[in-house]
Amino acid sequence: MKFLVAIIILLILHFQYRLWLGDGSLKETRAYQQQLAELKKLAEEKRQRNEKLYAEVRDLHKGQEAIEERARDELGMIREDETFFQVIEK
Repeated sequence: MKFLVAIIILLILHFQYRLWLGDGSLKETRAYQQQLAELKKLAEEKRQRNEKLYAEVRDLHKGQEAIEERARDELGMIREDETFFQVIEK
């Protein structure tokens, strides 16, 4: 009977060790879950950025208006039939 109790105690100790300190322990599991949450957040940010870029590409493919708007905003270009007024505020 003592032998059986000793084996059960050893098994309990073994499983407790694996649960708290061994491979796949609770600490490791929490760390992996946190890492997974961070990666999901990063992937969501990248997905939103990609959606914005795809929308911009679709707009550029769709028509001249988006191209003209970008040329005006980013490059300061104007068309030949337009007049440019610069307002300087003090």
